[in-house]
Amino acid sequence: MFLPDRYIKGECPKCGTPDQYGDNCEACSATYSPFDLKNPISVLSGVAPIAKDSEHYFFQLPNYTEFLKEWLQADHLQPEVRNKLMEWFATGLQDWDISRDAPYFGFQIPGTENKYFYVWLDAPVGYIASFKNFCAKNKSIDFDEFWTANSKAELYHFIGKDIVNFHALFWPAMLHGAELRTPSAIYTHGYLTINGQKMSKSRGTFIKARTYLNHLNPEFLRYYFATKLGNTVEDIDLNLNDFAQRVNADLVGKVINIASRCSSFINKYFDSKLAANNPQPTLFEEFVQVGAAIASAYQQREFSRAMRLIMELADRANQYIDAEKPWAQIKIAEQAQHVHEVCSLALNLFKVLITYLKPILPATAEKVEAFLNVKSLTWKSRAEYLINHTIKPFMPLLQRIEEAQITAIQEQTKSELKNMQETTPDTLLAKNPILPEISIEDFSKIDLRIAKIVNAEAVPEAEKLLKLTLDLGGETRQVFAGIKSAYKPEDLVGKLTVMVANLAPRKMRFGVSEGMVLAASGTGVEGLWILHPDDGAQPGMRVK
Repeated sequence: MFLPDRYIKGECPKCGTPDQYGDNCEACSATYSPFDLKNPISVLSGVAPIAKDSEHYFFQLPNYTEFLKEWLQADHLQPEVRNKLMEWFATGLQDWDISRDAPYFGFQIPGTENKYFYVWLDAPVGYIASFKNFCAKNKSIDFDEFWTANSKAELYHFIGKDIVNFHALFWPAMLHGAELRTPSAIYTHGYLTINGQKMSKSRGTFIKARTYLNHLNPEFLRYYFATKLGNTVEDIDLNLNDFAQRVNADLVGKVINIASRCSSFINKYFDSKLAANNPQPTLFEEFVQVGAAIASAYQQREFSRAMRLIMELADRANQYIDAEKPWAQIKIAEQAQHVHEVCSLALNLFKVLITYLKPILPATAEKVEAFLNVKSLTWKSRAEYLINHTIKPFMPLLQRIEEAQITAIQEQTKSELKNMQETTPDTLLAKNPILPEISIEDFSKIDLRIAKIVNAEAVPEAEKLLKLTLDLGGETRQVFAGIKSAYKPEDLVGKLTVMVANLAPRKMRFGVSEGMVLAASGTGVEGLWILHPDDGAQPGMRVK
């Protein structure tokens, strides 16, 4: 079979990283032809593939050289991505192979029998198709306003660094050639790694989303990623121990702690109603004013900076509570009003913090809205100070991550990996186990001979059979072979093959079959291939 790019692995021709696929390198992001791989092997059989001629279709990327140079320099990409892509022009752009031979997933090229569009030609087109479908369901949305070349809309892509070449070189060229608009910007992210290794099911370095959700709140993961994610292409690492410590310290220990510490005083001593006065207007205003910097960080995709600014404010709020000591002051009757105002201010600061965290923690923000008895926390409403406002009784908003939960995720992942390895082996040998052992005496009873196919013709009444006339070097045999789906009769005439010469003749309704030709096939792989001896073999020779 012709092997798709992902069925071939080897060493990257650019950086030498082993175990890379046949189209691009996960380590250095280089793209190349499978023929460029060093020490390539088929992932199906584990042996080196051989090259055969096949007609392909190409996209003439060099025709867009000047357009792409100008587009890349127009601030559509992160600087490090733009600089990397500009290296392509040093040796000149090459035509891009946009077809693959069957078997292949995706869309068949019209007018062909076994050619398919390469996935990174048709996949981005799906972005447009999805929007076209959206417009069809929402008649008020005009497709042309968004996708024609003169569109004033903004279009952003968020992608992984391993597919940046397809999105930032080939895709803009395709759009330009089709007279459609190009992206306003393409934001490229690095890999998510697990303990320093790229997530990969085949390599066992992965955690399924469902496995995680069986044990932990998804917003914990959202927050942890946000604390590490910037606008660069750097990888981010999921270290489960650091993850638990960060979530417990920041979200539970700093943010939620403000509400849990102060709400009990409001509920117990002040009939769940916030005070009428703000004892520290300047402090509250400082929290509101930092919102501009946080919004800018979100807009610039500097999520780690936004989280850092928010946690600095959370520290300020907790320092204020610690300094005022409401748990001690409430014991002094004349300080009751002051405790009321302090705790009310703390809850208003908490409201501002949750507003800033709402893009990361939407479900938690919804719980806080119910607790604070407000309709919706918006960026604009953060400046509204709640006075004489009744809140609901405090209910736990987030629970600490326990070590047992982390252990459960790790154990379940190990179990899933073991089951996957046992039930879905990757090799042909695993899918086609070797038959029970035989002796050399058993094997010596089989007489394998070289035969020349002197004639081949279809059997009209049979769906799978070809009738072969085989020359054994002195006599001819008639053999019916079930290879009709794989070969045209005229392509077989004149070829050498291997046959079982001492197999008892079998009477069939089409005639007598006087032997069997050998062919390779396997479970999980479509097609079959008759065996051909190397040059120099002659009809009648024994195969030992």
